[in-house]
Amino acid sequence: MLKITEFGKDVVVRVLVASAIIIALSLLSGSVVFITIIASVFFLMSVFTLFFFRDPERTLPANFNSNYILSPADGKVIIINNFKNSNYDFFESEEKLTIVSIFMSPLNVHVNRIPFTGTIKYVKYIKGKFSMAFGEKSSEDNERTEIGIHNDNGKKVLFKQIAGFIARRIVCKLFEDDKVFAGSRFGMIKFGSRLDIIFSSNAEIKIKQNQKVKAGESVIAVLN
Repeated sequence: MLKITEFGKDVVVRVLVASAIIIALSLLSGSVVFITIIASVFFLMSVFTLFFFRDPERTLPANFNSNYILSPADGKVIIINNFKNSNYDFFESEEKLTIVSIFMSPLNVHVNRIPFTGTIKYVKYIKGKFSMAFGEKSSEDNERTEIGIHNDNGKKVLFKQIAGFIARRIVCKLFEDDKVFAGSRFGMIKFGSRLDIIFSSNAEIKIKQNQKVKAGESVIAVLN
């Protein structure tokens, strides 16, 4: 049975109800061609909406431990870069960091999952643009939510939900001091778009450029 995410049930209900009403009203026209077109369009819209908000179960990788960073999203790895920190207060100034960016197509599962077990120490929503999410500048220019996690060993991971050209609503159900566990659901970006994960460059990277990953299952890196 297809499971629908709690973060999208309101949209699914509105689309299904609106589609049923419009199809019912089209019956009043008496035109078989018109009824067929309307019914086909809104049936396909309903199917796509159900498909988009699907929420399959996921299983943690074998030998999982608290040093693993998991993918927070389904999609394709479009960026793996090292850089020296100058923008993020969550990390030490000049600390050497790695950023991994995952782009979600409309066909991917869009439920986001916690990448790292620990305690939420930083949550910030930032208004911004809605440019194409696969561009590097979208990480700093687009509307986004930034979330930082500490674990008991003092290791840190920052991740971002980044809205794109189509995406207009970021859902994040996290608050500072929340205890979180890798692989658990925390939100989604409705009809978009990109997740960034930032962590120490000392970590052992487990993915490659252009690799497809799954939220809560694919290992992005292991912290040393």
